[in-house]
Amino acid sequence: MAPKIAALYGALAGLLFFALTLGVFQARTRARVMIGDGGDRTLLRASRAHANCAEYVPITLLLLALAEMTGAPALLLHAVGIALLVGRAIHAFGIRQEPEPVIFRMIGMGLTLVALTGAILGAAFGAFS
Repeated sequence: MAPKIAALYGALAGLLFFALTLGVFQARTRARVMIGDGGDRTLLRASRAHANCAEYVPITLLLLALAEMTGAPALLLHAVGIALLVGRAIHAFGIRQEPEPVIFRMIGMGLTLVALTGAILGAAFGAFS
């Protein structure tokens, strides 16, 4: 069975990643820095929002796809996908602000960890059922 739910959230996460990539390009152009952050806080924040997305999204999507392929309930899969997308978007919004409203980062990471945990449990239960 093809993991269509995981593919949906993968595509949506890809759009978020693309938007964050454009944000890094824009910050690099504005700062005139092509490698590193050059000490520019805006570029550093844009780069970290982008990198943080790259750190959490792939493993969560992989686990989501495995959970789906092993028969996890659609409701769990959608809950994981939505928590992942909303969490990553809120985190990226918060981390890019100067000064940073830490609440967005906390909520974003919380939702991301809920998504990761749900995907882990879905894949694990699927593996043993």
